[in-house]
Amino acid sequence: MLYRNDREGAFPPSYYAASAVGAVDRSSLSGAVEADICIIGAGFAGLSTALHCAERGRSVVVLDAHRAGWGASGRNGGQAGAGQRLDQDDLEAMLGVDHAREAFRIGVEAPLLVQELAHKHSIPIGYKPGVLHTNHRARFDKESRDYAGKLNDDYGYDKIRFVERDELAEMLGAAGCYGATLDMGGGHCHPLNLALGLARAAEGAGARIYDRSPVVAVEQGDPAHQIRTAAGGAVRAETVLYACNGYLAGLEPRTAARVMPINSFVVATEPLDETVARGLIRDDVAVADSRFVVNYYRLSEDRRLLFGGGETYSYNFPARIEDFVRRPMRAVFPQLADVRIDYGWGGTLGITRPRLPDFAQLGRGIYSMSGYSGSGLAMATRSGKIFADMLDGDDYDFHVMAKIPTPAFPGGGRWRHPLLFAAMTWYAFRDRL
Repeated sequence: MLYRNDREGAFPPSYYAASAVGAVDRSSLSGAVEADICIIGAGFAGLSTALHCAERGRSVVVLDAHRAGWGASGRNGGQAGAGQRLDQDDLEAMLGVDHAREAFRIGVEAPLLVQELAHKHSIPIGYKPGVLHTNHRARFDKESRDYAGKLNDDYGYDKIRFVERDELAEMLGAAGCYGATLDMGGGHCHPLNLALGLARAAEGAGARIYDRSPVVAVEQGDPAHQIRTAAGGAVRAETVLYACNGYLAGLEPRTAARVMPINSFVVATEPLDETVARGLIRDDVAVADSRFVVNYYRLSEDRRLLFGGGETYSYNFPARIEDFVRRPMRAVFPQLADVRIDYGWGGTLGITRPRLPDFAQLGRGIYSMSGYSGSGLAMATRSGKIFADMLDGDDYDFHVMAKIPTPAFPGGGRWRHPLLFAAMTWYAFRDRL
């Protein structure tokens, strides 16, 4: 997965890479170094962990096979949702009411932390509040209306409300939408700038980040572990964190069995006239629909439509991502049939069976946080503070997340992708019903 669709150390040809602020080409690890903590993966989870731990006086080394922000953290739709990926009704059924409430609290705090870190460290992410979740079938409206009421009444969460179809038509120029929920507790931003800013802040606090340093082995020791890279570099650390998400491959088998890599794709149009842009999304909020194979979209700061749609479950990206995503974009916005697409790119995210993050302690001083299932911008950033708190002795939030069951995908290494493809094909068919 690390090299199948990309060149080593090179950002994809994305709008984010073209508009990034402060991208740095760092050196790879050579020789042997020591640290309190070695983090494998320089995405939101790894960089946030590095920042929070370094600020508290710990020695931190971060290793990435490519470069900071290269993976899903620098390629995603830029949506920072509040709460968890599953609705609270489902979480309560899975976890019980008390556990579900705590998971929800952590998820609500996540986009707030994104904003706090961006402000504190002067990271130019262009954060805008608001996420619309639209229904592509009228029969979903009652459920959405009831759900907004549940969060208002049972959880005291007043950031969300139901939007009736007539009002939604004034807010959104998209075809095939019925009602929606509007959650002002979430928002959207420039994700690569967030990752790059977290990397700068972590280095400013004393963390060491090494690009093009793929880890090939973690040798458990007592008390310290040895982390070895492909080029012969080595880190000696008593604490190791796997923060690889969809790019873990076979490096850590327990997590790899629970986190499935899938590909998602985004395009960016040419800059749109302000009247046209506001006709698409009047209030500059992020939008995601109710399809299982979700369409998600928002406006950039320079009024491009950033539209994500379509997923693939093979390892290879489509030959023409622009054409692959243009089809669902035209279905949602037929008025953009002839608009120019300036950028098209793909990325790999990690999903779990319940679509909830997988937190685990794998051994003495060895941990994993992965499987954000499309909610990583906010939740992976939040996980860094959770991990630093745990090392300081406040492990409550880590255990809230670690107690969420994330069973292995069926089929083992040989059959799990074919089984996932069959299941996703069925759900994509259901989206049309």
